[in-house]
Amino acid sequence: MNAHDVARMLPDVPVLRDLCRSMAVLEAVLSPDWESRYHSFDADWGPAEEMASMRNGSGDEYSIVFSDGGAFVRGFDHEAVMSPYGNDGPWPGVLDSVPDVFRQYLEEPAFRDEAGMPVVTACLWREGGDGRWRVGEIEYPDGESDPDGAARLFALLVDPSPQAFQRFAEDYYEVPVDLDAVRHVYALRPLTQAVVATLNADLSLEDLVEDLSASRYPFTVG
Repeated sequence: MNAHDVARMLPDVPVLRDLCRSMAVLEAVLSPDWESRYHSFDADWGPAEEMASMRNGSGDEYSIVFSDGGAFVRGFDHEAVMSPYGNDGPWPGVLDSVPDVFRQYLEEPAFRDEAGMPVVTACLWREGGDGRWRVGEIEYPDGESDPDGAARLFALLVDPSPQAFQRFAEDYYEVPVDLDAVRHVYALRPLTQAVVATLNADLSLEDLVEDLSASRYPFTVG
């Protein structure tokens, strides 16, 4: 699988945004320590911009910027053969066709390293009104099943099922994760203390107000 395969499987932008919000909220419940989480969501990342992000602590990450212009996806797998660090810059074609509405993100310091190198192995985008996700014209290296890391990076985005998140969370956090609670959050139903306690008995809904506000996720106190 590569970014072109992911582009055929990603949900529409509003659905993807809600999925990212749900995953961020679930991880906020499972892990009060922000540094230990994979997924986060910042509804106030920039003027009229929201950002979903993933960092696995081992050097792999993605960022998804939701804006009036659509959605821009940047992924980086540090072990991918298409890493810019093994090729004197981004792999040919990965960034070349990014449309003007998203070109500002190619210069975004948060998406570059200290030396100014774009930290990217996969890039996708979808402009408002477009009927599908786009990827640049790329000649992928031969003999590689996941040349840009897209299969690993975006696994939970192309399989947007509560069961997929449950498997991920149980493996990563090494605790049982209630599937009905995951379904509740994936359906964007208001978070309650009962659902929080099902996922993390040591946490209160009040502890999550900042994270819920960051994700603009509904909740019910009392």
